[in-house]
Amino acid sequence: MRTKFRGVSVREALLFEGTEGWAEWSPFLEYEDGEAAVWLRAALEFANQPLPPMIRSRVGINATLPAVTPDAVAAALAPFGEFRTVKIKVAEPGQKMADDLARIRKVRELFPDSKIRLDANGGYSVAGAMQLAYRLAHDGITLDYFEQPVAALSDLAELRAKVAAKGVKVAADELVRKAEDPLAVAKAGAADILVIKAAPLGGVQAALNIVIQAGLPAVVSSALETSVGISMGLALAASITELEYDCGLGTVALLTDDVTDSPLVPVCGWLEPGRVAVSAAKLDALAASPERTEWWLQRLERCLRLI
Repeated sequence: MRTKFRGVSVREALLFEGTEGWAEWSPFLEYEDGEAAVWLRAALEFANQPLPPMIRSRVGINATLPAVTPDAVAAALAPFGEFRTVKIKVAEPGQKMADDLARIRKVRELFPDSKIRLDANGGYSVAGAMQLAYRLAHDGITLDYFEQPVAALSDLAELRAKVAAKGVKVAADELVRKAEDPLAVAKAGAADILVIKAAPLGGVQAALNIVIQAGLPAVVSSALETSVGISMGLALAASITELEYDCGLGTVALLTDDVTDSPLVPVCGWLEPGRVAVSAAKLDALAASPERTEWWLQRLERCLRLI
């Protein structure tokens, strides 16, 4: 990673080629086998099954800003080039609300015409999220939406009701992709928007079904994948009937290298869906150590037995 993000400084992934093309299996290292197996099912489908019909030839992409200090904002966003929307990480462990406010205000200063959305990964309390939203409103900073500001479903529903008067929309991420029932948020009326990730939800078709059943606007986001994994997210985004928000699929810009000679880095805030051609030279250069390779292969064997 160019900058530590979500506690991750090095991203590991297992790549393989199926009958339809390359796929990526990259559940985070701390995930138990049951959760990782869902990601594997998604990768196997993507590698070996035709994609759903795509209804758009390009997908709008937001820039993503890690929890950096204000003086590092410009450099952290530079790899994204031109963009219309910035997603800013907030509620980083070890930081305070003052750090979040300083980062957000710096983005508004440097990019006055860009939409701003926040992602707290469930790190705020209801009171803290309300305080941040109100302080931003006082500054005249309008939010595109506030993603997963709190962790619990009941808290999200309470917060949504309270900040609606300020014109703040609430999005759910972890409460969709990590929930036993990914539709629970929609059923509870706890969010205005669903943030959808293809791999954690079992694949493009499974995620598409959730979007259809939920009946809420959706934003397709990444899980810090290589371009191979991003191509699965783009296939999903290109298949959704109504896609009114920019998607969080530009995170290859957060990596120092990639497995293809044509990385899926957004151009003027857009990416085009399609299969990714993997570079043999890149695979050799980025190959994991024998110890890490063995760890992944053992994990693969265990997860294959689960599906």
